[in-house]
Amino acid sequence: MATTTTFLAKATAPFKLRPVDITEFDNTEGPPPSRLPILTPLLFPNISSDARDHCANERTFLSWLRLSIYMSVVSIAIIISFHLKNQPTAIEKKIAMPVGLCFWVLSLACLMSGAANYVGTVRKYRERRALVQSGWKTQVVFTVVATAIVAACVLLLTTNAQSQ
Repeated sequence: MATTTTFLAKATAPFKLRPVDITEFDNTEGPPPSRLPILTPLLFPNISSDARDHCANERTFLSWLRLSIYMSVVSIAIIISFHLKNQPTAIEKKIAMPVGLCFWVLSLACLMSGAANYVGTVRKYRERRALVQSGWKTQVVFTVVATAIVAACVLLLTTNAQSQ
């Protein structure tokens, strides 16, 4: 634990953040205060599979972040009507802005959903809850994003077929 604390102290030195050991709080007080600074590292004892669960939670957030970045790149490509071989048709120019803005909003929704899921899961770990799962909001965002991607593919394929 001492080497971890030393490493975190060096890593957070430019930000003047002190890692918070979760075991400093008495169990009778309940979970630590919810007003902890956002960037403060929390030190948990590795009971059973805590380290693995935290790493899985971080990977899940990074997956949502990656999806958000991909969707924002796609939205920009749609908005500027990016084509490799030929110029965009009038129909493609007409639908580019609404479809691109739809993808941009969905990329922001992915980012917010991933961040909310990450923060909620860390809060549940901090409260020592036994079971942590993604909620219905995450499933709704994922379903809407998947539907939008399929609908955009169908829309782009049909406009491409009509132009040829």
